[in-house]
Amino acid sequence: QVQLAESGGGLVQAGGSLRLSCETSGRTVRNYVIGWFRQAPGKEREFLAHITWSAGSAYYADSVKDRFTIARDNAANTVYLQMNSLKPEDTAVYYCAAVPPGSGTWGAWGQGTQVTVSS
Repeated sequence: QVQLAESGGGLVQAGGSLRLSCETSGRTVRNYVIGWFRQAPGKEREFLAHITWSAGSAYYADSVKDRFTIARDNAANTVYLQMNSLKPEDTAVYYCAAVPPGSGTWGAWGQGTQVTVSS
């Protein structure tokens, strides 16, 4: 089973940027899909983006596709989420997750990292 560990969250002013990291370990993720989600207080978990590790192809939710970029670093076994033009409504706990090959479901989750955007 792959393990995921997020980092890079923090407090930022509106209009600023943050880069979140999702470090993978435990097994190769070459055939995995890695994604980012977030959950704000009192709201449901929201899908943001995912990347197919082998091909590097990315998919975004409409709500973030113009501001967020997902990328992976093979050497570091890490997936990043670059977040630009942040808004107070982006405040949430951000999670990365993984779909094992052949699974079709988000079978592994990280512990989350808090992002707070001040106005």
